Amino acid sequence: MTASPEALPTESPANDPLQPNSMGMRITIGFFIVIPLIAVLLAIPVAWGGYLGWTDIALVFVMWTITAAGITVGYHRFFTHGSFKANRAVKIALAIAGSMALEGSLDQWVADHRKHHKFSDEIGDPHSPWRFGTSKRAIAKGLFYAHVGWFFDPQNTSIAKYAPDIAADKDLRRISRYFPLAITTTLLLPALLGGLITWSWIGALTAFFWAGIVRVALVHHVTWSINSICHVFGTRPFNSRDLSSNVAWLAIPSFGESWHNLHHVDQTSARHGVLRGQIDLSAEIIRGLEKLGWARDVRWPKPERIAAKLKDPAMRRRVPGLPASAPTS
Repeated sequence: MTASPEALPTESPANDPLQPNSMGMRITIGFFIVIPLIAVLLAIPVAWGGYLGWTDIALVFVMWTITAAGITVGYHRFFTHGSFKANRAVKIALAIAGSMALEGSLDQWVADHRKHHKFSDEIGDPHSPWRFGTSKRAIAKGLFYAHVGWFFDPQNTSIAKYAPDIAADKDLRRISRYFPLAITTTLLLPALLGGLITWSWIGALTAFFWAGIVRVALVHHVTWSINSICHVFGTRPFNSRDLSSNVAWLAIPSFGESWHNLHHVDQTSARHGVLRGQIDLSAEIIRGLEKLGWARDVRWPKPERIAAKLKDPAMRRRVPGLPASAPTS
């Protein structure tokens, strides 16, 4: 866990025929890291000046739900880990919704995340906060790298190696190729809706600011906190081979992704918050899709498997569907 960046293996992405323009992607993502962050810093004085209305708040909620769920339910649990199966319409909708979160094209996101799981908190992990060492200074540097710094690494993860299934799907390949269209849509759609609802240019501008730029920044930094905060701080009730952890206060804004310790123990599970009291909004969305017949073969966690991975047997009482103590013969 103390490997230097120079020790990390390279994959020669330049020889990968499926690799997008890595420099162009890094510049694009860099732009959408800096600009929305500036918008967040300006948000308080703008709101204080009266330029925040109920229409803006409603649009932030709607756009947050669509794009955050596009990442958690779509990019992550569906496309990366295959936690459930879905029909073509749902597949396309999840891919578009995830793209509108502006965290990169679907194929590259899946490749990066699968590589992260293969080398989690070890040499080769694209965004481990432990890559510089375990001193306070090294961890602080690692947290920044895991949060945003890794986006600017010139070595992109190979799509051909880690996401060939995404590249082979013509629908997903097309959506990944037209990622710039997602950028336009996710920013202009709130402005269009705000303008139409309020029937004013001011309504369009404030919706663009709050439900467009600020919302993008918030979704970004909540998602990236799973890479950084949830590998350093929090609790680790399950036996995992890495330092993934649970951070309760991030559970609702991250749609359940911050129950990260279980996820690294049972990667294909459709539910990450598996103990009593752990809210997992993404799992509830998947359950809703299942009830509507739009999702099938959902990989719900098995109580016995969860209990077997707990460090403390006394915590069995927090596993739904399982007796507090093992039955005696």
